Amino acid sequence: MAVDEALLEAAAADGLCALRFYRWEEPTLSLGYFQPYDQRWQHAASRLCAVVRRASGGGAILHDRELTYSLAVPDRHPLAIDRLRFYQNIHTALIDALAGWGIEAKMVDRPAQPSAGDSARRQPFLCFQRRSPGDVMIGGTKVAGSAQRRCRGAVLQHGSVLLARSPAAPELVGIEELTGKRLPAEELIEAWCEKLAERHEIYWQGGEISEGQRLRAGLLAAEKYACPAWTQKWRNAPL
Repeated sequence: MAVDEALLEAAAADGLCALRFYRWEEPTLSLGYFQPYDQRWQHAASRLCAVVRRASGGGAILHDRELTYSLAVPDRHPLAIDRLRFYQNIHTALIDALAGWGIEAKMVDRPAQPSAGDSARRQPFLCFQRRSPGDVMIGGTKVAGSAQRRCRGAVLQHGSVLLARSPAAPELVGIEELTGKRLPAEELIEAWCEKLAERHEIYWQGGEISEGQRLRAGLLAAEKYACPAWTQKWRNAPL
């Protein structure tokens, strides 16, 4: 989370885009920015998991048998001008990549209409049980979703692709259960980047984060993302 915020700051300051893919060392629950911390105890299967809070919104994600990505772009970049188009552009490339394995996926056009008096607090706890425009579906099941954070000068989009079911979120099935196909994360990354490059004439240059970004991420981790005061924000908010 700290590295992603450091890349967001760099996009605003330097005008450069940064696409990052990563996995997690242990099953970890990430809460959306506005989610009350106490809601995590309602999800019994993940109670023993580590927990962090994202800078982006949306529902909780159980990071285990999935692929996480972040994309930081300057706010003047064509990808960032329209919020929904940002989701659609990235997810359409993912759908194209999945098609290379013979997997048919599609995007949600519009969310289900909430009942009268419904609110964000009444939505399902887990992101993959929610439906938003731009989400990627296989049949009637969500397999990828994203959320954004905008700051002055740049936009960060976080997202997750559910590769397979996790014991810490057994109610969610992934691409493997839905299709019978096990997708290696590295191959999916390569195919996804190729489709993004084809669609948007983007040239990707692999590399590591800079030393300055690494130092900034370390500071953000120590002062923010590793602090209970950040993780447990909104803990007394009504459910």
